[in-house]
Amino acid sequence: MEQQKKNFKLVANKKTRSILPNMFTLVGVCIGLTSIKFAFDGSFGFAVLAILVAGIIDGLDGRIARLIKGTSEVGKELDSLTDVISFGVAPAFIMYFWSLNNLGRVGWLVCLIYVICVALRLARFNVTSNTNAKWKDNFFEGVPSPAGGILVLFPLIYSFSEFQFFSIENEYLVPGFFILTSILLISKIPTYSFKKIVVPRRLTIFLLFTLILFFGLLLIYTYNVIVISTLLYLLLIPISFFHFRNLSKKFS
Repeated sequence: MEQQKKNFKLVANKKTRSILPNMFTLVGVCIGLTSIKFAFDGSFGFAVLAILVAGIIDGLDGRIARLIKGTSEVGKELDSLTDVISFGVAPAFIMYFWSLNNLGRVGWLVCLIYVICVALRLARFNVTSNTNAKWKDNFFEGVPSPAGGILVLFPLIYSFSEFQFFSIENEYLVPGFFILTSILLISKIPTYSFKKIVVPRRLTIFLLFTLILFFGLLLIYTYNVIVISTLLYLLLIPISFFHFRNLSKKFS
């Protein structure tokens, strides 16, 4: 009896362990598609929140898979397909219904360019992710698709925030964000991945406090926090570029 208890495992089969993260991924794509429905109905605030939730789920599914040792090739490909929908197609439709439809065919062309760049960025990631040096795992090549989805939504998010330092009525602002984000997606500019940051044990409590504070503020001042976070992320891009270059010289 004791031997049977020792051999007992809650989930022993790797294929079974991969079901949970894949379920998270599929829930994320459903939420991403639902954001399009919100945008079609004119509920752009809910559409933005849906993309935000999809982004949080996208950050969790991979970590859950690694935690329970349920990673799989199917999950990797499924995650990429989900990213194309949730952070490529969905934001493009949201912004088209909100603003770009006023530009007619040009607006639709801008949407197509952005979605294609998201697909190209994910295809490149799948090909090169296993061939990089160990230290390069701390960097992405170009802006990741979830960040790109938030960047193209920035004018819409800004319109909901309490920060009204400049007007967003300019007809070139939204297409400009689409083109800029498309370039950043397919560029080779190194950006921080934040996936494999090692936090010393003595700082764990401060990290937990910071995360709780961030999500608390996000619940109360949702759009304001997203605006500030987006601007901080943009400021981190040149910092990550110079950091990557210094590391390249060090390990070359």
